[in-house]
Amino acid sequence: MLPKVSGVPSSITPKESSRQQNVGSKLITEDYLRLMMCKGQNINYKPWKNVWSPRNPHSAFGDFPKTFHVRSPTSTKLTPIHEDSHARTMIKAFSSVGSGLGGKATTLNPKKLVFLPPTQIAGAVARRAINVSEFRRFYDRGDLPIKIDHQSSVSKIEWKISPEQLDYHHYLPIFLDGIREKMDPYRFLAIMGTNEMLEAGGSKILPVIPQLIIPLKTALNTRDPDVIQITLKILQKLVLSGEMIGEALVPYYRQLLPIFNIFKNSNKNMGDKIDYNQRKKLNLGDLVQETLELLEQTGGEDAFINIKYMIPTYESVVIN
Repeated sequence: MLPKVSGVPSSITPKESSRQQNVGSKLITEDYLRLMMCKGQNINYKPWKNVWSPRNPHSAFGDFPKTFHVRSPTSTKLTPIHEDSHARTMIKAFSSVGSGLGGKATTLNPKKLVFLPPTQIAGAVARRAINVSEFRRFYDRGDLPIKIDHQSSVSKIEWKISPEQLDYHHYLPIFLDGIREKMDPYRFLAIMGTNEMLEAGGSKILPVIPQLIIPLKTALNTRDPDVIQITLKILQKLVLSGEMIGEALVPYYRQLLPIFNIFKNSNKNMGDKIDYNQRKKLNLGDLVQETLELLEQTGGEDAFINIKYMIPTYESVVIN
């Protein structure tokens, strides 16, 4: 139980939070680790090929014209198998590609009934399509003062202009809008750029809070666990990046907290197994709880009653 304070909690400092939440530098490592584990389980894991996130452009100048696209045949024409001399008609047989049973795994065991929770049946936690972010458009046009530094073993970013000299009203919402991207280099640059701007922002961040609500809400509404994890970590860092930021977020709880209420209890019941996501701070239920506690500690007197209104199951961690 932590005492109630008006600013940043004394038990948590921005330096400690940035050291613990260095999420940008671990993204590529986590992708390779997940790819290796999926290979061992014979699972085809390709994060750049999914139906939710937009595809990368064909080149730096955009997509190729549709007339240059190579079309794959969808059907194979066979020779006539029957000919009626009286009617003089030809019956042509067509077979669709992939409709046969050759090479498909079969089993004699009946399918087991799977009972899904009501939230999955209703589609409350189903992923939504991720639209192209403003960060991708600006980066493809070369309007952002940032690039990747490949000189060291750990990927870093190189600023053409130091973050302290940037216009936060213009650039911070653009970088925050790119955290919902799942393709590199957009994802890596957006997350690392947002973290470094929050570390160097200081007093420049508080006036920009109203412009950051729509990017945060858009990222949370994707309902993609990977995107929500990154958004929650950045929200925690945003609250700890300066004074009065937690109190400035209180009027916008109705835009941010509905997704918190959906994923608050999304914890895995693994029995006696080990969930390494807890050590890596990737457990969605724990991240939601930590973020709510941090919002209450930094949100002032009206924070708890507003959180309780949106999330009735939340209990206060502050001693009144």
